[in-house]
Amino acid sequence: MRVRIEEDRCIGAGQCVLAAPQVFDQREDDGVVVLLDPAPPLEESAAIREAATLCPARAITLEED
Repeated sequence: MRVRIEEDRCIGAGQCVLAAPQVFDQREDDGVVVLLDPAPPLEESAAIREAATLCPARAITLEED
């Protein structure tokens, strides 16, 4: 799985960080999402899918391998 984010769409809600903190973080100054791992391990897949579903701005895109 590959993860992409669209920073310009992010509203800083932080749902992604709560769902998958190993993969997502937020910038200190404005709360915009930071992608920590664009190709996370398989065991993170469920958490990443949940993060993408919870994102109110739909700023997370997943590409299956």
